[in-house]
Amino acid sequence: MVSSVPGPGVRGLSVEPSLSVEPRDDWQIGSLRYFDAAGLMSANLRSAVGGSLPGPLAAVRYPSAHAELILAWRSPTETLIMTANGAAFAAVGSRAAEDRSAGYLVDQTGGVRAWQLAGARARDVLERIGSAGSIPAPGEARTGRLAELPVLSLSVREGEFFLLVERVYSEHLLGWISETAADI
Repeated sequence: MVSSVPGPGVRGLSVEPSLSVEPRDDWQIGSLRYFDAAGLMSANLRSAVGGSLPGPLAAVRYPSAHAELILAWRSPTETLIMTANGAAFAAVGSRAAEDRSAGYLVDQTGGVRAWQLAGARARDVLERIGSAGSIPAPGEARTGRLAELPVLSLSVREGEFFLLVERVYSEHLLGWISETAADI
């Protein structure tokens, strides 16, 4: 049985215990954009992020005592950054802005919504609304079509997926997930 879970503005889904789909409204989401990743990654920015930028098609999680940051490769000149810690997000933006010729951070929190999927049925649902090739293994980030939408899917832990979609299509994606979960 699929049941709605209230959330700020948009509900989540819970199919206990095999599937949960929750909005990550607590996250700030930004795009680090650059021409040369090596030039962007000064020691100051590396300390704000917690490590290096992920390589092609990779996603990394940098936990610290103050914040958890998740970074996902999006293209050769763009890396997404996500965190629930506003101070950590602002620190990355400030450090990226120190040398504007190397790169900058674009806040995309208002335009992108993140969904967290977990549970034994998460992979099955994602394969049914997309394809096996668009589902990431832990440590991967993949852009593909899910529910007929362009979605960035990433995984930083076994059995857990994050889907990033343009906010205006968020309800559409959740509807497909809901209907698909009810069918299997």
